[in-house]
Amino acid sequence: MQKLADAQPAIALGPLDGRYRPEVAPLVDYFSEAALNRARVKIEVEWLIFLLERHVLAGAPELSDREKRYLRALPENFGPADIAELAAIEAETKHDVKAVEYYLKRRLDAAPKAIVAGEPLGEGTALTQLHEIVHIFCTSEDINNLAYAVVIRDGVNNVWLPAARAFVEQLSELARANAAQPMLSHTHGQHATPTTLGKEVAVFAWRLSRQLKHVEKQEYLGKINGATGTYGAHSVAVPSVDWIGLSRDFVQSLGLVWNPLTTQIESHDWDAELFSSVAHFNRIAHNLATDFWAYISKGYFHQNLAAQGSTGSSTMPHKVNPIRFENAEANMEISCALLDSLSATLVTSRLQRDLTDSTTQRNIGVAFGHSLLAISNLRRGVAGLDVNAQRLGEDLDAAWEVLGEPIQQAMRAAAIAGAQGMGNPYERLKELTRGHSVSAEQMHDFIRELNMPAELEERLLQLTPASYTGVAERLVDFLAS
Repeated sequence: MQKLADAQPAIALGPLDGRYRPEVAPLVDYFSEAALNRARVKIEVEWLIFLLERHVLAGAPELSDREKRYLRALPENFGPADIAELAAIEAETKHDVKAVEYYLKRRLDAAPKAIVAGEPLGEGTALTQLHEIVHIFCTSEDINNLAYAVVIRDGVNNVWLPAARAFVEQLSELARANAAQPMLSHTHGQHATPTTLGKEVAVFAWRLSRQLKHVEKQEYLGKINGATGTYGAHSVAVPSVDWIGLSRDFVQSLGLVWNPLTTQIESHDWDAELFSSVAHFNRIAHNLATDFWAYISKGYFHQNLAAQGSTGSSTMPHKVNPIRFENAEANMEISCALLDSLSATLVTSRLQRDLTDSTTQRNIGVAFGHSLLAISNLRRGVAGLDVNAQRLGEDLDAAWEVLGEPIQQAMRAAAIAGAQGMGNPYERLKELTRGHSVSAEQMHDFIRELNMPAELEERLLQLTPASYTGVAERLVDFLAS
């Protein structure tokens, strides 16, 4: 049997890099190993430039604008050849961040021949003198925590959040379009007080939008303070410098929130907060997927096969399977499992450092990938739905028993106001409706036999299951606030 592991091009082990690659490819720029290494290069470059601009190291040269441009172009132009070179260096160092350090030193050596602004930097460039400044005063986690914070922040803001916002807006539009569309409710799986389709969709849009606000307000923390967070080596080597202030300024220059108190690692509490918010969003979206699946099953939605982009059943030609919602349901579950595990484990580090987070953090992209894939399927699924007003009406017309609730409450209010014959409203309505199918005629006969005040009787006689939706239509307006 041929070994599939030897096939070229290489066969993906997981579905995100195989079957579902087109859906999640935008995350590669942020959550892949290559993206992490590019971010590490950026942090190392910016730290180098920062120290020289602040004149922290006596005797260190000043950089020209062209030399800074050369350095900052390294992460900007980081591509396939750089990825391969860095991998080869790491194969020798057996250490990922050390490989980045050696990679940068090679680039410093190559600087004289580099063309910047139309001409080479030349043999006189100061860059060749900077070997010992690369990675100075840094432990690997100083670089890693900042690189992770930058890529996670940018991946969330540039890929995940736009997709999630677009989905919430899609739901909001569906809610507004169907704000007045009556629909029979089902509590405990049984007929219940009618609502409108738009109001029920609006509930999900509202819930999801609240979680997005948490994600949008998320802080991304960083630190650069040495092997155990004490600036120990810094203070011995260059005691005259305000290392605390420099650390704060550098972290903030990256657009991050400075964490003043850490061990060797940044404590990952912000990671846990973010992952919890995203997982909560996932779970609400999971609830939506199962509810929409049920509405499709009841015939409240038609599925537009062309819009769904699917074939349906392989053997039963009449079927259009709700696969977009089922796919989303499964992927949300996988994403939540990973996010929950990351939240629970990243916040624990033995004493001042252990290396468990190095392994778990490599799965952050997988967690976001499954969430993004689920959101994509939900968007496609919702786009392929047509409201079946006829079926919604049929269910309402067959459920006159749900009017037992407003009639009972009207009887109570009338009794309080002094009307006679309104006693035992709950028991009388229970006798009429529980376990029975009640027709419009039976319900009207019951109302007429009550001898209610004329105005109240007429109001109840005008009531139908389809009109008994309270202020559901108006509630959709809250989505605009």
